[in-house]
Amino acid sequence: MSTEKQIPLAKGHWLFGSLKEMNKDILGFLTKQRSQLGDIFHVDVMIFKIIVITKPDYIRHVLQENNKNYVKSFSYEVLKLFLGNGLLTSEGDFWRKQRRLAQPAFHKEKLIEITRQMSRSAEAMAVKLEEVKQKGNEIDITEYMNEVTLDIVAAALFSSNVDDKMETIRHSLTVANEFAISRIQHPINWPLWMPVKANRDFRNAARELDKVIYNFIESRRKLKQHPNDLLSMLMDAVDEETGERMSDLQLRDECMTIFLAGHETTSLSLSWFWLLMHQHPEEEQKLHDELKTVLNGRTPGFADIPRLKYTKQLIEESMRLYPPAWTVGRKSLEADEIDGYKISPGQNMMLLTYAVHRHPDYWDEPDKFKPERFSDENVKNIKKFAYFPFGGGPRLCIGNSFAMMEMQIVIATLAQRFKFCRTETHEVEKDALITMRPKGGIKMKVVAV
Repeated sequence: MSTEKQIPLAKGHWLFGSLKEMNKDILGFLTKQRSQLGDIFHVDVMIFKIIVITKPDYIRHVLQENNKNYVKSFSYEVLKLFLGNGLLTSEGDFWRKQRRLAQPAFHKEKLIEITRQMSRSAEAMAVKLEEVKQKGNEIDITEYMNEVTLDIVAAALFSSNVDDKMETIRHSLTVANEFAISRIQHPINWPLWMPVKANRDFRNAARELDKVIYNFIESRRKLKQHPNDLLSMLMDAVDEETGERMSDLQLRDECMTIFLAGHETTSLSLSWFWLLMHQHPEEEQKLHDELKTVLNGRTPGFADIPRLKYTKQLIEESMRLYPPAWTVGRKSLEADEIDGYKISPGQNMMLLTYAVHRHPDYWDEPDKFKPERFSDENVKNIKKFAYFPFGGGPRLCIGNSFAMMEMQIVIATLAQRFKFCRTETHEVEKDALITMRPKGGIKMKVVAV
């Protein structure tokens, strides 16, 4: 019989709890609490009590060993407002059915054709950046990475570029994302039916996104021959247990999820990557050396990906320091116990990826950029769930292979031609919203290699 242990509480205001500190600098505040209170503690945010976990063994318990007792937390309910009931937000039997239907679309052999489109999109971005380089202008690299990843995910989904709809999609996704962020950060909100400006803007954005996606679905249903893209794979998938296919609504929800999750996090990973390359010229030179050896100036393809080993190490170390999904939210269904700590039913939890990735108990010089951590010899020494940028357990991100291939191809294409250099000297501030963004973007100049 285990002995119950008390979960320590972060000090805060008698009414608002830690709301002020978390809104001001949530990463700094929670990391400080971890160093003072340990690897499991709770914070009060007005009426909400949130348990924060930063120990890999505890995270493995929640995400893997007893995963059926934990569902997505409050923030995912907000995301449902525009993502619907897709893989990111659905639960239980419905999620399991959708996962079975969607899984074949993300098998590596299915991604070979998609990598060709990734290369085409990366080449198109290289043309744009060449123009920027010639003019000598400074750019926000996050905007350009957002554009190339959105182009890739649109082509992967629909076998089509969406240049004519790009601005509408980008604007609508931004409005929907910021709306969700606002509702998560402020526990008391206007009901969605109230005709306040934020609600009206959100509904308009959701309608625009629906229009784009439903038009693609309707057009695809009319075709006798389906192209080899993710939408066709999702439409053609048949549930082995029930013989059912996805409805238009289910297709819409999965497409919306892929649109958001498939480009937002990847574009941020690429943006942080270029910042780290600017800050670490020795590692950047090793990247160029590998690209010279493996590609020698040509566009990368699917067969090159296993050979771009150091490129992959750089990406993995970048995602350790700057995980776009900086936390994983869960809520307990029934009472549980983790290493003697009692977990009540309905308890909201934060599995704090950012703090675990920089935890001194699991990483040597945790704040230092050391891509050799992920070499073939060293990666086996990384403790399970000390590194989980794509989540873990049965709900490991279904698009993790897609994202890694995409980043390798974009980086290999662009880094053969350009370097990205910062002219500003102040530190780029981390803005932990739904994803971890660079506050104010990352201003850089494009120069020749």
